[in-house]
Amino acid sequence: MRTLRLAALVSAAALLAACSTADRLQQIGAAPPLTPIADPTRAPGYQPAQMTMPAPEQIAYQPNSLWRPGNRTFFKDQRAARVGDILTVNIKIDDKAKVANTSSRGRTNSENAGLPNLIGLEGQLPSSIDPASMLKMNSDSASRGTGTVDRSEAINLTIAAVVTQVMPNGNLVIQGRQEVRVNFEVRELLVGGIVRPEDIANDNTINHTQIAEARISYGGRGQITDVQQPRYGQQALDILWPF
Repeated sequence: MRTLRLAALVSAAALLAACSTADRLQQIGAAPPLTPIADPTRAPGYQPAQMTMPAPEQIAYQPNSLWRPGNRTFFKDQRAARVGDILTVNIKIDDKAKVANTSSRGRTNSENAGLPNLIGLEGQLPSSIDPASMLKMNSDSASRGTGTVDRSEAINLTIAAVVTQVMPNGNLVIQGRQEVRVNFEVRELLVGGIVRPEDIANDNTINHTQIAEARISYGGRGQITDVQQPRYGQQALDILWPF
């Protein structure tokens, strides 16, 4: 049964590799294509965000009044508030993490046991056996572990995102995608998450630290990226080889 599963997995990987290889063969001598501009809600795998919401409030309208209960502002501004509006996301990541752990443990045990008297039979033991030292055990164990993590990340980018959904409590779901092609390499920047309208600045910008459930991806594709990646056979071997 395991052999059949392994064979099916290898076959599926081979088919995917063949499709990818065919696409790459068609792009020989050409720059990698850019992704068409499309509605992100129609992309494969898109799912509307679902979060815990408060109970809806009953809004009572007052005649001859400019203020409506539940409004967040008195005068309307130009900040993103509806589906399709655009806002700018400032991504500035400067993270550093350094962790070092060392553990050491040691233990030594020693046990001695003798049998000087054995209901009078100690004299019948062979001369090579000393009743005073019938049993002696020693054990010694030691372990030592050391771990170190040293990571540094610095990203400073700006991207425009589109409001794709307005949640019942007024929070906005945003998604943004940016692609830049230089020669034969495409740089991709993706951002998504949930923001509060109150956190959007007057210039219609928001920091990435104010995005809940933030998903930020920065990478690329093209000839240089292909050279930096291990070959498909090597990746499959690393996954399947058990030793």
